[in-house]
Amino acid sequence: MVPYQYKQKRESMNKKHRIVLEKIFKTPVASDVRWNDIEKLFIALDAEISEGSGSRVRVVLNGVKAVFHRPHPQKTTDKGALVSVRKFLMNAGIINDEI
Repeated sequence: MVPYQYKQKRESMNKKHRIVLEKIFKTPVASDVRWNDIEKLFIALDAEISEGSGSRVRVVLNGVKAVFHRPHPQKTTDKGALVSVRKFLMNAGIINDEI
């Protein structure tokens, strides 16, 4: 399988994106965030997303790179992965208060 890369047209941050961002930065860590919503947030933030091998997803945002594991068979992201997404967003200069 050949990995592919896609970069969709940037959407403006809508209400759902803001809610997902708030859940990512929430303390204690939320347990009800769907991975699909996180990917849509990345796209809204103008990130480049590419598929890796297996369930891996590569994301580049503001020059910061990360690789995440897309959850399966469940659709929600576990707390540890959500903390990793939070750190990635912070390293890329995305802070919940600024959005």
